[in-house]
Amino acid sequence: MIDLDDIDRKLISTLAKDARQSASALGKRFGLSQPATWRRIKRLEEAGIITGKRLRLNAEKLGFGVTVFLGIKLATKGRVSLEDFERAVSAIPEVQTVEHVLGLYDYRLRVVARDLPDFERVLRRRIMTLPGAGEVEANVLLSEERLAGPL
Repeated sequence: MIDLDDIDRKLISTLAKDARQSASALGKRFGLSQPATWRRIKRLEEAGIITGKRLRLNAEKLGFGVTVFLGIKLATKGRVSLEDFERAVSAIPEVQTVEHVLGLYDYRLRVVARDLPDFERVLRRRIMTLPGAGEVEANVLLSEERLAGPL
């Protein structure tokens, strides 16, 4: 772990909100030269603190009006390999995230669909037919607010 100063934390926080900003613009904002800002960002990348830049898409504008979080409990622990389940569920295009979790369920999925009938189709034809899929709990997303995080 590297030591982070206030400028590093401000860079991380600012880039987390909008990673498209140039080193020049960030440098002007924080009183650094473009090369000094670029070196700081590069150091954060090399340390593994910044691991990439992501494009965030508006699912609703792309025609996916429903987001559902699924808790899935595997039906036959020990008989189905976790890798087989993860490989199969990751191949479903509507599944945005697959999280192996500890607790009541074994996996938590974020699934998008055009509408509720489309979600039901994905659930019945794709998710419930996965190797080892057992109990499923669905929570429909009503609204979402992105929080800045600890920095």
